[in-house]
Amino acid sequence: MAGGGFATSNSGGKEFEAKITPIVIISCIMAAFGGLMFGYDVGVSGGVTSMQPFLKKFFPAVYDKTTDPNLNSNYCKYDNQGLQLFTSSLYLAGLTATFFASYTTRNLGRRLTMLIAGFFFIVGVVFNAAAMNLAMLIIGRILLGCGVGFANQAVPLFLSEIAPTRIRGGLNILFQLNVTIGILFANLVNYGTNKIKGGWGWRLSLGLAGIPALLLTFGALIVTDTPNSLIERGRLDKGKAVLKKIRGTENVEPEFLEIVEASRIAQQVKHPFRNLLMTKNRPQLVIAVFLQIFQQCTGINAIMFYAPVLFNTVGFGSGAALYSAVILGAVNVLSTIVSIYSVDKLGRRILLLEAGVQMFISQVVIAVVLGLKVKDHSIDLSKTFAVFVVILICVFVSAFAWSWGPLGWLIPSETFPLETRSAGQSVAVCVNLLFTFVIAQAFLSMLCHFKFGIFLFFSGWVMIMSFFALFLIPETKNIPIEEMTERVWKKHWLWKRYMVDDEDIGNGQKIETFNYNAFNRSQL
Repeated sequence: MAGGGFATSNSGGKEFEAKITPIVIISCIMAAFGGLMFGYDVGVSGGVTSMQPFLKKFFPAVYDKTTDPNLNSNYCKYDNQGLQLFTSSLYLAGLTATFFASYTTRNLGRRLTMLIAGFFFIVGVVFNAAAMNLAMLIIGRILLGCGVGFANQAVPLFLSEIAPTRIRGGLNILFQLNVTIGILFANLVNYGTNKIKGGWGWRLSLGLAGIPALLLTFGALIVTDTPNSLIERGRLDKGKAVLKKIRGTENVEPEFLEIVEASRIAQQVKHPFRNLLMTKNRPQLVIAVFLQIFQQCTGINAIMFYAPVLFNTVGFGSGAALYSAVILGAVNVLSTIVSIYSVDKLGRRILLLEAGVQMFISQVVIAVVLGLKVKDHSIDLSKTFAVFVVILICVFVSAFAWSWGPLGWLIPSETFPLETRSAGQSVAVCVNLLFTFVIAQAFLSMLCHFKFGIFLFFSGWVMIMSFFALFLIPETKNIPIEEMTERVWKKHWLWKRYMVDDEDIGNGQKIETFNYNAFNRSQL
């Protein structure tokens, strides 16, 4: 099979025999705790940065602006580069860590990479909860960012490789579901800790991130590595045994041979990142990169990072703002569950396209309402309109949560061939974290300058990405990862021109007939 990494032996394009075994479910749940940790870090920062004791200790200039509305525009109360750096430093660190995570994922395995992520998370939590100055606070966020880089590299790959084809999409979205649960958990914690007298509630908010950090570490200790990773590192017998265990059947030979053949070809690729630039890998790379860019340009993380700050801006009190963030978090979780049940039934494309329409309409209406009701130094937002704004933001969040959120991770993880999968996932994570950093660092300043127009800015991006999905993203529902080239890329109106024949794979030599025994001897 050209471009997909290996030729199908006797599967004939049919799904391999596999049961949904308890070990698959347990492994996926444990691995997805990386998403729980990521989500908690996303959700906790916005709530903490809206707490007056936290602002007074670390950002007194912002504290002064929030307590005296005459000092600045309603839209500019939180415009502070240091405050934005507290949120964004995590993602800049994650961006750097991703490069190291690509190496460990490929050479040390998915499981060990998740264990490294858990270690960074735990140390980062300690620094944040005990922070006495801004430096400790930022160091803690940087360590958490390193954990994010390793977890986001390993977990989606782990889930895609261990899941049976027919439920691969649903199980992979467990990662995104845990991200949304982590955000909801953080919002609930912030709502509660904000009521603690004495001004130390923010420490508890940051410290409770230790719970998902410990769960991820424990999960990484008890799960097994994927057959793909074991075989890729030459442990064929162990890989085959694990494959039998996770599939719940002795009849794994067809799938095993395809993985081994993919691994043989992958080992011929000495420079996986350079290999990504080859013509046959261009469709996967373009789609993976733009999915991550568009995911951030929807404005979702601006809302998730700064939801309480945003609600404070439009006139909510501190308690009401945090409560509204809890509602957003709940909608986020429920909508992600919708995606789990629908992604392998309805398919990827229809979810992306429907959500594009829903997000565009909701953001345009939000911009109109804020433009009419929220001025620089006055807010004419009645309770009815305030509730309406919350509902509109919930409509936007729900659309994102069952489409671009989970599918932004699922589609890259299932479309790259084995020889470039780790490198491709690394690029996807890298681009995602880069644009997450940009949005996190710029949003409060953009809100100050664009005012209500910030939602029109994001809605314009939603329109662009919807057209991208319509014309350039093919359907990958129920397609085995190993057969993407023949059944997806070679049948797409544009991407088929980038597919080359087997004779041109790798170094331009024709792939020889696969010989398992010879390959096995070469590993000994």
